[in-house]
Amino acid sequence: MAVYFECTTRTSMPRLELFDLARSVDAHKESMAESREEAIAGVTSGLISLGDEVTWRAWHFGLPLRMTSRITELQSPHYFVDEQVRGPFRRFRHVHEFREDPAGTTMVDRIEFEAPFGLVGRVIERLVLARYLRKLIEARNRHLAGVPTRGL
Repeated sequence: MAVYFECTTRTSMPRLELFDLARSVDAHKESMAESREEAIAGVTSGLISLGDEVTWRAWHFGLPLRMTSRITELQSPHYFVDEQVRGPFRRFRHVHEFREDPAGTTMVDRIEFEAPFGLVGRVIERLVLARYLRKLIEARNRHLAGVPTRGL
């Protein structure tokens, strides 16, 4: 059974601007500086588009991890979906949605993932990973929206 959570971020930024910022490999690297996240293969700078892949190397929980994601769906400026094709998760899917509202844009992230390692993985994903990933996404979104970030 997968873990699922949502993060909602509101900003005065125009929808297309936020949509493109969320697809920016460079902005992602800036937002994940604490985990020393680097794009090491595929699209390594600029904007990712439908069918593009990027391989990330980062440090989480004191371990070096690699994850390759592919943009599997994209409808500008409404939403895009990235999914792990190789990496530490059994399955990882991230839907990024962007809605105009009177004050600017509402960005909703829908994350669904499964850890490897069977029953042990299910316990870890619920006790540790879900909270950690939520904090990571929230920090990234604050960075994209121009809100000061705090450490994880």
